[in-house]
Order: sequence, then C-alpha cells, then structure tokens
Amino acid sequence: MRQKRKQLAKTSRTYRKLHRAIAIPLVVFMFLLGATGLLLTWKDQLQFKPSTQTINANNRVLISLDKIKSNAIAYIDSLNLSSEINRIDYRPSKGVAKVRFENHFTELQVDCYTGKIISEKTRTADVIEMIHDGSIIDFLFKNQSTPVKFMYSTITSLGLMLLSFSGFWLWIKPKQIKKLKE
Repeated sequence: MRQKRKQLAKTSRTYRKLHRAIAIPLVVFMFLLGATGLLLTWKDQLQFKPSTQTINANNRVLISLDKIKSNAIAYIDSLNLSSEINRIDYRPSKGVAKVRFENHFTELQVDCYTGKIISEKTRTADVIEMIHDGSIIDFLFKNQSTPVKFMYSTITSLGLMLLSFSGFWLWIKPKQIKKLKE
C-alpha cells in the first residue's frame, strides 16, 4: 500500500514537471489565443465587423460586377492603398457588394444600383482573427504560404492538449493517494 502511494506521488511529480515545462513557454500564446478567441466571440456586439448597409431597390437594375470592381479600385487608389482585391461579397438582396482587399483590412461597401461607395471601414475582426491563428506574422512578412500560422497553431494546440492531459492527472493523482491513505 505504501509502495503504491509512493509510486502515485512520483508519477504526480512527473506530471507536475511536464505541466510546468509546457505551460511556462506557452503562457503568452495561450493568453493570446484566449483573449482573441473571446474578442472573436463578441465581435458583433463590440462592432469589430462593419455592419452591412441596405439599399432600397425600388425596381432599379443592378449594375455589373465589373462596374462595382472598377469603382472600388478607383476609390481605393484615391486613398493610395493597394487595389488588389481579395473578394467581393455580392448581396443583391440588400443592394450592396462588400469589397475586401488583399494587402490591407479596408472594406468598401458599394451600392449595387449606382456603384457609389456607401461605406469605408476597417475590418478589425479580420486583424483579431489573424492574431488568433498566427497568420498575422505571415501577413506582415508577406509569406506566400503560411508557415508561421501552421507552426503557431500546431505548437499551441498540442501544448493545450498536453496541458489538459497533465492537468487532469494532477487533479486525479492526489485523490488516488488520499484514497490509499484511508
């Protein structure tokens, strides 16, 4: 019985050392993951995402996607920002197209009936998401692939899984030792 308790205590100390060895180097990453995850959960309530404008159709004809694209590029060029488009989120039911760009976080909302720019906002949620998954480093250094994102996500995920595992054993081992004492 005493030998069994000693073995459990030794195992518990091993898990405590493993837990500390993993937790200390990863504490900053885990804090970032938690904080940005919380911000992403609340992004709508905190208004980190530009709200979609709505344009009344009044039996008007939608303009072409090419016209929306050229108007967005002309507008963004006037701001001296890169005009490389990442995507156009076309919402004809709302009468709006959202234009997002590749090299910055600006979102333009374009009236699908007139081509007029009706909103220019920064997509803060996209910045937070990139910090959350580690791709912000790849973005800043203009990496064509995403090596930092994969490394950051893999190390942080494996670290959290190992901390969960070792934390469980740190919780259960004292209970087993106490039970053997009785």
